[in-house]
Amino acid sequence: MSRTASVSRKTGETEIDVAIDLDARLNQAIHVSTGIGFLDHMYTALAKHSGISLTLTCKGDLWIDDHHTADKPDSAIALGTAFKQALGEVRGIRRYGTGFAPLDEVAQSSTLSYAGIDALPRQALSRAVIDICSRPYCVTNLGIKREKIGDLSTEMFPHIFYSFAMASGVTLHIDVLRGENDHHRAESAFKALALAIRQAIERTGSDDVPSTKGVL
Repeated sequence: MSRTASVSRKTGETEIDVAIDLDARLNQAIHVSTGIGFLDHMYTALAKHSGISLTLTCKGDLWIDDHHTADKPDSAIALGTAFKQALGEVRGIRRYGTGFAPLDEVAQSSTLSYAGIDALPRQALSRAVIDICSRPYCVTNLGIKREKIGDLSTEMFPHIFYSFAMASGVTLHIDVLRGENDHHRAESAFKALALAIRQAIERTGSDDVPSTKGVL
């Protein structure tokens, strides 16, 4: 069965349209436009590495600030709602997913000397764990110090992950384990979540509910 969904959300602050296809890895199509460049970049990375086709457009009151577009009511709520609808009843999937995503912070040079550790490229590393369990919960530890990355306030990142988890009904833990550059810390977090999602939604070939309770 096709795992697709479309969600439209219109308020006095934002107008959002989301279309998602969880099984489009061979014919993946991604189009994201929120009016916030770095948020577009993060949602695009999330879709790309989870193997999901995603169309997400958001027109928000950015003349005020980025709050309503990135926070509640927001694009992450609409995305989480579409994700939950596309999955349908939680059965026949792996349910749990874990993702680790490293990301270079300094471009690697072919002329590097390996005499000392300082010659090696630095890397960010994030871990994400997801449980598609209908018990929404979210904990993030990103360690980001900058106030903004591009036009996106960094205080929005925990809200984005929280809003997605609440709307999709998943338990979510995201930790940035190391990294010095906040752009790369954030990007590795989104990519780690993408890998965790990709694993969790994988079909098992059975029709079982992945729980000893028999229901989720």
